[in-house]
Amino acid sequence: MLAPSLPSLSKNLKISVPHEPVFLGNWNFPCNLQFPGSIYPSPSKTYLKFERFNYSLLFNRLSDTRQRASIVEHGGNSDDEELVLEAREAVAEVLQEGGVSKQESLDIVSNSPKYVKMLIDGVHDLDEHSLWKSWSAEGEDVESLSLKKKVFYMAKEKGDNGMLPFLESIGLNPMVSTHVARYLSSEKLPNLINKVKYMKEILFSSNDDEVVVGKNARRMMINLSISIDEDVQQTLSFFEKMEAKRGGLNMLDSKDVSFQYFVESFPRFLMLPVEYHLKLLVEFFQDIGVPKELTRVVILLFPPIIFYDIEKDIKPRIKAFEKVSIEGKDIGRMLLKYPWVISSSIIENYEEVLTFFDAEKVPRTNVSHAIKSWPHILGCSISKIRSMVEQFGEIGVKNKRLGKVIASSPQLLLRKHHEFLQVVSFMEELGFDGESIGRILSRCPEIFAASVDKTLKRKLKFLADIGISKDHLTRVIRKYPELLVSDIDKTLLPRMKYLMKTGLSKREVASMVRRFSPLLGYSVEEVLRPKLEFLVNTMEKPVKDVVEYPRYFSYSLDKKIKPRFWVLKGRNVECSLKDMLGKNDEDFAADYMGIGKMLVPPL
Repeated sequence: MLAPSLPSLSKNLKISVPHEPVFLGNWNFPCNLQFPGSIYPSPSKTYLKFERFNYSLLFNRLSDTRQRASIVEHGGNSDDEELVLEAREAVAEVLQEGGVSKQESLDIVSNSPKYVKMLIDGVHDLDEHSLWKSWSAEGEDVESLSLKKKVFYMAKEKGDNGMLPFLESIGLNPMVSTHVARYLSSEKLPNLINKVKYMKEILFSSNDDEVVVGKNARRMMINLSISIDEDVQQTLSFFEKMEAKRGGLNMLDSKDVSFQYFVESFPRFLMLPVEYHLKLLVEFFQDIGVPKELTRVVILLFPPIIFYDIEKDIKPRIKAFEKVSIEGKDIGRMLLKYPWVISSSIIENYEEVLTFFDAEKVPRTNVSHAIKSWPHILGCSISKIRSMVEQFGEIGVKNKRLGKVIASSPQLLLRKHHEFLQVVSFMEELGFDGESIGRILSRCPEIFAASVDKTLKRKLKFLADIGISKDHLTRVIRKYPELLVSDIDKTLLPRMKYLMKTGLSKREVASMVRRFSPLLGYSVEEVLRPKLEFLVNTMEKPVKDVVEYPRYFSYSLDKKIKPRFWVLKGRNVECSLKDMLGKNDEDFAADYMGIGKMLVPPL
């Protein structure tokens, strides 16, 4: 509950306030309360001197105010509701005098109940103790005025120019509002309202990618292992404040809640000019590839960027990435994934990362691709990167092979050692030696970023369920390791079901997979269906033919299957799929055309 407002006192009251609260019995009044009396600073103590008035009665009765229930928070009778309506109208009039439109003023007062309550309580205090005599408002006898007029004059006397109710209306509590208002003493309220509207539009105009901001914030925090600058530290403090609340970092995608904490953590942004800073920043982001509707992602993940000068701070740091040929729209895509890339600490570590990979003889093109696709690696310490690179080297993945791995799956550099070694052990249990594991890593590094229990073992069970025995498992995976990271429900099962719908049995499909492991990696619509339809409808061959030669699906329909079929048909030659497609062009021409070079007739 808020501390009650201290009523205006006689000018005979003399108060000394150093830099600490004034303690009155069990009450603690902050020093920033305004007293109409004279203030005498004292270097050693705080004292109150009362003259010509019995103030002991006043302070004994203040507890009544502290215990009074808020009519806004706890309801009340029709008279109470009428008082609240009058008080709201009075505050709205004060706001309108400050240049706020009537509708906006009504919206503000309806969303600032604590401020309105504070004024009502203050009026009640002065009424109870007949303290209006010290007030003079435009020559009127305030004590005889209506509650609405009294609230009006009290709101004017506060001197916050409508800032406090407005800040409460956007979600800030009174204590924070008072703190933030200190930054805004020179701001006009209408300008501030427009600024807040603009920022809310930028930060929350789009509902796309819900929760992505929160997930990326966690990822950025988890993968950070370098010394950080002040801007990143402020961002982490902002994240931690959000994480401590119910809903955690997912609230970054909640319009009202995250904006409230954004203002609390970075109130200085309310002092930035819209036309000459905020809009220019948004336009610059668009120029480098950040869509306007996604500007919120960059700002919420790295709030200090809003204070950066485009020419002095942002452009020089962006220019550093030209060393690995990253520029233009690539910068925008990197900012969306990892806005910290233009913080001073990340730029410094980026230079060290380049030096390290140059020493490892990794091609710059691979390093460039790795940074573009997963810029989070720039927040990883060199010692951690070196440790993972050494693990790769133990299974023969070095230099150019290492470059291909990090270009394909740069997130492996951020993998925890024990998680990587779990996958290596899993592959060893399947019967692969170190050299084979290295080849699999080079071909399909995604396997080593997967969970053994949640992903890899599930794929083994699937293969066993369709009839791939343990004796054939190693060969199947060696030929097509991508099976271990293919989605069962979205990829493997639909392709299995399609083949079985054509008349093939589960055992026959399993036999085809054993013979030709990539079979289940082909798209139904783009590969399996058109080739089977051509086989059955045009070539007039039975579906069963593909069981003996499943590699049929690996050949181009337009460039190889159709041309060779029409050559054979023109010569009235019948042959198996293997004989038709398994030969190179020279052998096919020699066997079926009697010449040394194949002629492809027009379709």
